[in-house]
Amino acid sequence: MSRRAGVLGWPRTAPSLAKYALQYLFAQAEFALLCPLSVSDTSIMLIQKYGDERVKQRYLPGMLSQNMDTLLKGAQFMTEKAGGSDVSGIALTANRVGDHWELWGDKWFCSCADHDIVLLLARCQGAPVGNAGLSLFVMPRRLEDGSRNRYRVIRLKDKLGSRAMASGEAVMEGAIVYLLGEPGRGLKQMMDQVNLSRLSHGFRAAGMMRRCLNEALQVARHRRTFGRTLIDHPMARRQLLKLMLPTEQALSVSVAAAVAMASGDEAQLRILTPLVKYRACRDNVPVATGAMEMRGGNGYIEDWANAKLVRDAHLGLLWEGTSSVSTLDIIRRAVGRERAHAALADALRGRLDQAPIPGQFRGRLAALVDRAVGFVDKVAKLPDAEASSRRAASALYHVTSAALMAAEGAELGKRGGDARRLLLARLVLDHRLGEADPFALPDDRWEQAVAAKLLGEESVSLPEVTSLLAA
Repeated sequence: MSRRAGVLGWPRTAPSLAKYALQYLFAQAEFALLCPLSVSDTSIMLIQKYGDERVKQRYLPGMLSQNMDTLLKGAQFMTEKAGGSDVSGIALTANRVGDHWELWGDKWFCSCADHDIVLLLARCQGAPVGNAGLSLFVMPRRLEDGSRNRYRVIRLKDKLGSRAMASGEAVMEGAIVYLLGEPGRGLKQMMDQVNLSRLSHGFRAAGMMRRCLNEALQVARHRRTFGRTLIDHPMARRQLLKLMLPTEQALSVSVAAAVAMASGDEAQLRILTPLVKYRACRDNVPVATGAMEMRGGNGYIEDWANAKLVRDAHLGLLWEGTSSVSTLDIIRRAVGRERAHAALADALRGRLDQAPIPGQFRGRLAALVDRAVGFVDKVAKLPDAEASSRRAASALYHVTSAALMAAEGAELGKRGGDARRLLLARLVLDHRLGEADPFALPDDRWEQAVAAKLLGEESVSLPEVTSLLAA
């Protein structure tokens, strides 16, 4: 739908926000099948952008088809034994033979191993070592005469989760491939795919957390324990808020990234994408575990969704870069080299200024935006920025989500809708950015009043929220 016009009745190519909204909904039903969808999407994008006319005419019609009998599905085989997050170690070799190239070597993690059109990074014969020697190739599963190409899937991975999608190991034995773009530019071209895939992972994590929260709320609202419904127990209410907060944070930051993509704001997109990939995927794991615990022993049994959700949640920590890789991308490159945090800060300040947020709370959020961007800037300039990168990236994510949710809640409330996101923004400040004394007994009355609003099923008006924020 985002690669050609006319899909689902959309007269032009659908905007990215529509695509990701559907991914967000689909992730709540089956997370693993979004990998085949995403890699097909990004494979089409790379061929459209870098392929010559012969490659485009040969493969794009089948890849863009909606006929499930003839559809060609895309994939990327990137990882090797010596080249995982550090792709400079890739050893797959490409030799020129007439009008095509032939691949020799193997790939260690091949997601969607049975797909039809595979993109790979390989090193042309005689190319230098390191990233500068990598080129991007397209490898068809079947050749023009219908025969199988010369590569084999030698085994499937027995994975922890995402079992609805086949991952395997493949060996190329002279497989026929076609160069995409210029030799030696493969990693730069492939980063276009990586960034799209990272944003997709953010939406998948947000969708999975929504499913987990919904499962937990369903249990809490209907299960009776010790003479009352589970949601009426103060401890259960607090645990539900711990599931709700990261779920809503992920949704707001993911949508902001998709809006930046749709509007062409490359600077904002550059920093929001790794931010949501890093933090939402990390938060997905404790949210899935907490939802399982809310269901109790039944949550550990495969009859229910929770065990699968726990397994699948861990994939986001690994695919398209681990948490450490994502944070280094944020701090070293997006902040240190490209100064993308300045564009994000300007956008957040603009949202805060325009939204009808209660004045004192608006000022507090604006000050935190300034502190967060100042902190990531300071960390990026350190000789050893790596040691503090996770802390700095997390702080920027939390402040970003608080500012976005506050603006969203205020704007919705002004139109007579539900303003509860303002309360969630305050909870981000208290629980994700606060430094509470672990030995002090807190005054829980305010949070109990907020929990009653957030866990209730009625809309919360802007005047109600304003009164609570002033308390």
